[in-house]
Amino acid sequence: MASLLCRNAARCLFLLAVLACAFPPGSESLLWRLHWPDHPDPETNLRGAASAILSRAIQVDTSNPPGNERPLAEYLVGILAREGLEARVIDTPSSNSGANRAAAWARYPGSGHRRPIVLLSHLDVVPADESQWVVGPFQGAIVGDTVVGRGALDAKGIAVVHLLTLVKLARRGVVLDRDVIFLSTPDEENGGREGARYLAQERSDLLRGAEFLLTEGGGIIPGEGETPDLWGVAFAEKSPCWIEVVSSGAPGHSATATSDAAVPRLIAALDRVRRMETEIRVTPEAERMFAALAPFAAPEDRASFADLGAALQFDAGFRERFLSRAGLAARVRNTVAITVLEGSTRTNVMPAEARAQLDARLLPGERCEDFIAKISHVIGDPQVVLTPILSPEAQRSPVETDLFRAIEATAALSNSPSAVVPRMTAGFTDAHYFRDLGIVGYGFVPRRLRPYETRGVHGPNERISIENLELGVNTLVEILEQLSGD
Repeated sequence: MASLLCRNAARCLFLLAVLACAFPPGSESLLWRLHWPDHPDPETNLRGAASAILSRAIQVDTSNPPGNERPLAEYLVGILAREGLEARVIDTPSSNSGANRAAAWARYPGSGHRRPIVLLSHLDVVPADESQWVVGPFQGAIVGDTVVGRGALDAKGIAVVHLLTLVKLARRGVVLDRDVIFLSTPDEENGGREGARYLAQERSDLLRGAEFLLTEGGGIIPGEGETPDLWGVAFAEKSPCWIEVVSSGAPGHSATATSDAAVPRLIAALDRVRRMETEIRVTPEAERMFAALAPFAAPEDRASFADLGAALQFDAGFRERFLSRAGLAARVRNTVAITVLEGSTRTNVMPAEARAQLDARLLPGERCEDFIAKISHVIGDPQVVLTPILSPEAQRSPVETDLFRAIEATAALSNSPSAVVPRMTAGFTDAHYFRDLGIVGYGFVPRRLRPYETRGVHGPNERISIENLELGVNTLVEILEQLSGD
């Protein structure tokens, strides 16, 4: 048996060597695709197709940095092209020579009576520490009725739902009144500068004058008891304000360390940042969100949600309860997190500089440069310099639109009692690049997730149920048909 395994292994290595010669450098994705059989037919086995495609997508490690999204873009485009759809791999720039970047684009043609809708997702994922996972994060394991792996929720699972939505429309020959554009981009996890920003600014021809866009940022929270399912549609986001903090001090041997060296100076500055309190401000976006949520809040909080500004100002008990929940507090104040730290590379060397990065999220209407000025004042040290890394302005979309009404109409047809509520997210997505073009963008993916099920986003053991993949496709098709029927 051992000798047989060795002979088979040798044959496999020989075959791989032959294939490597046939496909020159830069064609790795072609070689990679040869190992995979076709997925089940989506028409007869939607669940099987969705889970198989997502499993294979997860197996492509697109951790950002560096990204290397092209092989995945080629795989998704290949599926769409085989369905007869117009589909292309779109080159995108890269500041890292090791990042093989690209986006996946496809179009399902409509009658052209109305402007297109874009289904936006992203190909890259955050890195994963394999030691914290039950199964390998890039194994794409199908465990029971779930698909486990980095990107299952954020956002390869979304890309698969969008892809199969186009496939289902094409298989059924549905004629909508507008084109549906599939767009899955690189570099979202690093701010989208080499993905969505480039495509929005330099390749807007791919959008074909789109009117609407759907992406991540919202979903369905299952109801409990008499509470209906809440379909949260994100119409506004906080804006990112990423900041580099650099402290300077005299370099030298650590045997003569002083308190004003670069690293202690940085630690003191970050401690002041950690302790700073940002003011409470109820924006019109938050006011609208919580007023819509008021009927479904705990009985003691319903009146306070309905008039959030007054409740936070005059009701001390409510204010304490509200601000003790980080997810709620983030909707009414700017937040800042200390994320990256860099000092000396040697234990016995004091560096001339020490660095940190801050991830601040600002309420709509706030400017990054103003927030940096506030932090600089709190730090109060001229030898600590703050520089913005990423600072797009927040944009919001109107709620009184045909797309929002189409989501409401679809929710009304759901098997479960449902209510659609406008949502302001505490995070941000690539949607803002497209809102800058005048496109109405909403964060909504039709999948039913309880709060604990979303903890895998950027964490260990990320997973999505196969039932949710199927639900996402069928519900999104219904939304598009409702939109076309307006």
